[in-house]
Amino acid sequence: MMHRLARAFDAVSNISSASAHCDIPCKIYDPSTALIAALSVVRLMDIMAETADGKDPQSLEALNTIARCTYRKEEEAEKVKQETRIIWGDYFKTPQIEAFPEIHGLTHEIMLRASACKQNTAREDGEALVDLVNRFAEIFWTTKEIETIRHPCPYPPGLATIYPVL
Repeated sequence: MMHRLARAFDAVSNISSASAHCDIPCKIYDPSTALIAALSVVRLMDIMAETADGKDPQSLEALNTIARCTYRKEEEAEKVKQETRIIWGDYFKTPQIEAFPEIHGLTHEIMLRASACKQNTAREDGEALVDLVNRFAEIFWTTKEIETIRHPCPYPPGLATIYPVL
């Protein structure tokens, strides 16, 4: 019923219609947000481990730090999933998928690893997440014919990260 009312209103109104095929303006996708989020997951795991190994891990201050880091780790892992899903779903089309058929499996692995990072504090899972997102970024930039370089990020956790050579 609402659809019919809306169509009737469109027929008599003088309002222009608009349409788009992307969620965001074309050609501005960038995996850097997912990479920073993955690095943040590892850094938050490190802070949690440092706090738990501190001189008073049961203090209110330590418990507060761990609680806050847990919350942020969850958010950052979810951000990795969200940013990856958007690029995978909106950017990768038949030509890119044919060139990199691994993209579907890689995206699924990112989703699983990000979930594992939400569920635990194993740094190995965080490092694996960064590696997976790095590969995703390499593929993305290659589809745009942009060279990449792997270099340690300039802040903790200092893990190797893919950067476009612009």
